[in-house]
Amino acid sequence: MIVAVEGPSAAGKTTWCRAAATEFVAEYLPTGDEPDGHDPEAQARYWTGVNWDRWSQAIALERRAGVALCDSDPLKLHYSWCLARIGEASATRFLAELGAVREAMRRRQIGFADAVFLTLPEEGVLRRQKDSDTTRSRRTFELHVRLRGPLEEWYRTVDYLRPGSVVWELPPTGVADLVPALQPDDRYDVDLLDALASRLPQTG
Repeated sequence: MIVAVEGPSAAGKTTWCRAAATEFVAEYLPTGDEPDGHDPEAQARYWTGVNWDRWSQAIALERRAGVALCDSDPLKLHYSWCLARIGEASATRFLAELGAVREAMRRRQIGFADAVFLTLPEEGVLRRQKDSDTTRSRRTFELHVRLRGPLEEWYRTVDYLRPGSVVWELPPTGVADLVPALQPDDRYDVDLLDALASRLPQTG
């Protein structure tokens, strides 16, 4: 099974993954060459490619180890939606990425994780954890801390459509006792993706 570990910046995702597994799919690290957003279609292709690569890593790890933990959701479509939800990006960006992801999912190049472990510490906790971690600058923390609410909205919608697939904590016992909520074929359910997009609150 593939498990996505999600939460706001400084929520403790990476720390939990390191404690839970000897190997996991690392989160994407910016390179400085990311698209600037002037071409939404090119930007959508870029990020879908990034996430396709992380999904491929998850599939390979699952084959080796049986369970693949991912430090942040390989699908990652929630990010552009969350930005649009707080008015920091246009809905055009999200819609372009939705189209690119939809096509990639149709080709079984990217899919839904079988389960999501979601942690949503309060803002004060996030700030304390950010200040105590001297290994990372988190230059975009002020933006990302505002995404906590939309992130919860996204995964509550996912949980409504896929009951039991979202675990609302980082389990102290790891993944040993977790039973997948869905069969693997549901990973690439384009109808589920469409249903998710249609049920999300409006952006802007």
